[in-house]
Amino acid sequence: MSENTYQSPNKKGKIVIFLSGRGSNFLAIHDAILAGTINAEIALVFSNKKEAKGLQVAKERNLETLHLNPKNFDSREDYERAIIKELKKRDIDLICLAGYMKILSPLLCTEFLNKIINIHPALLPSFPGLHVQQSAIDWGVQFSGATVHFVTPDVDMGPIILQAVVPVLQDDTEDTLSERILKEEHKIYPESIKLYFEGKLLIKGRRVFFV
Repeated sequence: MSENTYQSPNKKGKIVIFLSGRGSNFLAIHDAILAGTINAEIALVFSNKKEAKGLQVAKERNLETLHLNPKNFDSREDYERAIIKELKKRDIDLICLAGYMKILSPLLCTEFLNKIINIHPALLPSFPGLHVQQSAIDWGVQFSGATVHFVTPDVDMGPIILQAVVPVLQDDTEDTLSERILKEEHKIYPESIKLYFEGKLLIKGRRVFFV
């Protein structure tokens, strides 16, 4: 198999946000767009949960929203085919996962190879998966943080774009550590998208170079 090589586009892009909850990273991204920091527009905010707070906030910000209930489809692949159809209608350039609590299948990952990014509240490849802040505390690590990475079929294992480091304090709880990490997430996620649409990200294999 040939090594994955890809350079991000230098253009004004169209973004879709995937979220399942409050969407604080979505707000950080949209605020950066409104400030002119990111050369892109949010063409759609999508959720698998009709009651997601982030979906309501998107409506309040006059952004187009879409909810598809996975229970209405026979399989995850059928669900994602419906999503792909909606994204292609809107000529989406980049999918940004912002608290989307469903694992993407290889179908969607392959269809949008190098065009899906995610924010994870740990320093990957350490602590993939869920409840990672508590895992960091339980392991006694002295530092944790956040990682923005490209999404591949291997969960939380795609090429890393940016990371931010925060200390793990001796009296930290899952909530206090999560709050400290979240502040860094709101910085590095918009910055990663900015770099993406400035054509400055070059993937070679599993490494991301800044060009």
